[in-house]
Amino acid sequence: MRLIVVSNRLHVTVEEKEGKINYKQSSGGLATGLSSYLDSIKDRDFEISEYLWIGWPGSAISAGKRSEVGAELESKYNCRPVFLSEKVMDKFYLGFCNKTIWPLFHYFPMLTSYSAEHWKQYISVNETFCEAVLEAVRPGDVVWVHDYQLMLLPAMLRKKMPGLAIGYFHHIPFPAFEVFRLLPREWRNSILEGLLGSDLVGFHTHDYTQYFLRCTLRMIGLEHNLGAVNCASHTAIADTFPIGIDYEKFNGAAQNPEVKKEIREFKKAFGDKKVILSVDRLDYTKGIINRLKGYELFLERHPQWHGRVVLLSLVVPSRTGVDHYMSMKRQIDEMAGKINGKFGSAGWTPLVYQFRSYSFEALAAVYSISDIGLVTPLRDGMNLVAKEFVASKADGRGVLVLSETAGAA
Repeated sequence: MRLIVVSNRLHVTVEEKEGKINYKQSSGGLATGLSSYLDSIKDRDFEISEYLWIGWPGSAISAGKRSEVGAELESKYNCRPVFLSEKVMDKFYLGFCNKTIWPLFHYFPMLTSYSAEHWKQYISVNETFCEAVLEAVRPGDVVWVHDYQLMLLPAMLRKKMPGLAIGYFHHIPFPAFEVFRLLPREWRNSILEGLLGSDLVGFHTHDYTQYFLRCTLRMIGLEHNLGAVNCASHTAIADTFPIGIDYEKFNGAAQNPEVKKEIREFKKAFGDKKVILSVDRLDYTKGIINRLKGYELFLERHPQWHGRVVLLSLVVPSRTGVDHYMSMKRQIDEMAGKINGKFGSAGWTPLVYQFRSYSFEALAAVYSISDIGLVTPLRDGMNLVAKEFVASKADGRGVLVLSETAGAA
């Protein structure tokens, strides 16, 4: 049996620069979690013998290079790209996905925008993905759709191929009825009906599952029996499946020679100071500014810790094309400068702030040397950093401070 994974982004990012094509591993929780699962298929006795991953390659590729990129992705990475222009991505991804769905589903209605044009583009892109899946699917395949960018896709596939086995997993929070109903009626009903096109709809937590089932009852009048919703053509089951990590990979990372080298360098830089670690994508849902304010307050109230502690704040670039994100980046920069200017000295930098992506080896090293993992999102679907931090502590040393509003809690 073959598994067809469908997500907005492939686990491989393709970049075209001056006529040359570069391939690199995509970052982010979805790519990380799914890649670990798909790798495990090779080592376990699953009914699934092979997979194909369908998604956007991460950038606009010129028409003349698409055939080459498509062949390379399919032969080397088991991927089939869905090519989308920058104009389309601006309305679909930066527009509807990240200015409407993302803020609302994370309980930030004040940051939510509503655009009929963006909604039309969202429908259009889901239709494009539907065509890509239909071109690839073979008898006996199982299709697994991922996340909020493709919530209409399951119903579109169901309409075209009623007997197709379809699963959907939702990687971000699903909001309570009182929040979800802030969407226009046509949009919210289409989203619910889209998800119910699946045979199985998965969520990170029991709360998200119950919110979804309550919305289907209150908005489109479909009751459920222990999570099973009887639709016109099939029964859709909603259930809870918390996503995990590759535990062995992180737990054994400290024995990797490259990781050992990184550990030595970090220990040399921080000496005997206590290291508080935070790792986040650039996003207002992560509470980065709130965390920095909390650290500032800690230093004000506990001067005995001056010179003895360091907050290592790693922020991974994300959605830099959205104005609100760049505004937040500037606020973080200013806050970091303020803290170091206010409390720092010639021999002590209280906040080490870095805005860039980290390799696995470097990330495993900072997990290993840190005394405290500070994972305090304002709202998060799951948060794999919390799990990675704990898994990396093979010696049992260290403390995780985890927000109650993270799905991992």
